[in-house]
Amino acid sequence: MLQDSERRVLAQCDEVFDQTLDMTRDLVREYSVLGQERGVLEVMEGWFERLGLPVERVPLDDPSLAQNPHHAPVNWPLENRYNLVSALNPEADGPHLVFNGHLDVVPAEPTDTWTRPPWEPWQQDGWLYGRGAGDMKAGIAAMVMAVHAVRQAGVETRLPLTLQTVIEEECSGNGALACIHRGHGGDFVLIPEPFGARIYSGQTGVVRFRIRVDGVPAHVLDTSAGSDAIETMQRLIPALKALEAELNAERRPPYDALAHPFNLNIGRFEGGNWASSVPAHAIIEGRIGFAPEASPASVMQRLVDAVQDAHARLDLPGAPPRVSFHGFRSEGHLVDLASPGVSLLEACHRELTGRDAEHYLSTCTTDLRAFHVAAGVTGTCYGPVAEHIHGIDERVDIESIRHTLKAYALFLCRWGITGSALHRQTSS
Repeated sequence: MLQDSERRVLAQCDEVFDQTLDMTRDLVREYSVLGQERGVLEVMEGWFERLGLPVERVPLDDPSLAQNPHHAPVNWPLENRYNLVSALNPEADGPHLVFNGHLDVVPAEPTDTWTRPPWEPWQQDGWLYGRGAGDMKAGIAAMVMAVHAVRQAGVETRLPLTLQTVIEEECSGNGALACIHRGHGGDFVLIPEPFGARIYSGQTGVVRFRIRVDGVPAHVLDTSAGSDAIETMQRLIPALKALEAELNAERRPPYDALAHPFNLNIGRFEGGNWASSVPAHAIIEGRIGFAPEASPASVMQRLVDAVQDAHARLDLPGAPPRVSFHGFRSEGHLVDLASPGVSLLEACHRELTGRDAEHYLSTCTTDLRAFHVAAGVTGTCYGPVAEHIHGIDERVDIESIRHTLKAYALFLCRWGITGSALHRQTSS
């Protein structure tokens, strides 16, 4: 049953909902792909300041971060790139709650396939459109405005609470890791990823790879004088598909309930340099998912072995392909559904909807992994409903943003009670 203070908070959520949509649109207008996040960070920092929330920058180029065993090596510059953190009651005693979301987005090109430019937010039939609208700028707006609504309703938050808006979730996970490395790991984390009002119960491991094949260039007057790197690469791809099939054949509970949870995706293919020259090089970049019980190192070795074995078995021309890894090399994990934080979220969901929450077993990865693996912190994802994420005309259901806003605000109100009780138990 709702307390009077909770009713005030939920009413305040309705009052600030237009601001929540304003923030979402402001964030979508900043096309925050890898290396171009400065604009969205400045907008986010402005919103923190406007709402009277403290803000601190957490850099990604901290030399000590690169020494963290969970840091993913990357091949792009890190200078002057950072996350934003708003820490409330940092010196308070008791369990530390974290709301975390990512500001970076994946590329939307070719943009001429969109109804409107992807950085131009628009609304239609109850949906808000734009790159990142679902994944996950609406979720960030909901979690930030939930804190604002609680404060506006006059409900005091006594326990430590940290808001984190990070980058590099879509490519390395080093953004969330930088927050943890800086001491902002917390004791429980909620992430409003756009999987709907469902309790996120687990996620796969993910490794990103790059494969390069070198050929021999030649004039097309005699293509036999050369070695076509693109054709060689095409003949290697079935070996990657075979590895994907092996990983899925080995699946264990709970992933055995899904027909094909561990997915290979070749997201980029580059090759050759002239229409009338035999291609001298071919490069693919991709990712492959795997079970929570497998280690990234073991899957990386299996991928290298699969490529080298295929090259030898098929007697492909040229030197063996060069396989490298950058970005994600992330463990999967299962969420502790019996944890007090998850139980509290379940109760908040029932209060707002009148029914039990569904559980969602993911076939991708999120920043939840950084908290689980690097800091041993329990958490889950719970957020708006989105469609076409990473696709054309990405969109988020507007009323689901309102629900997320209220769920996070109610959770924050009740965390003050649940968290305090947990602290008394662990201190006694």
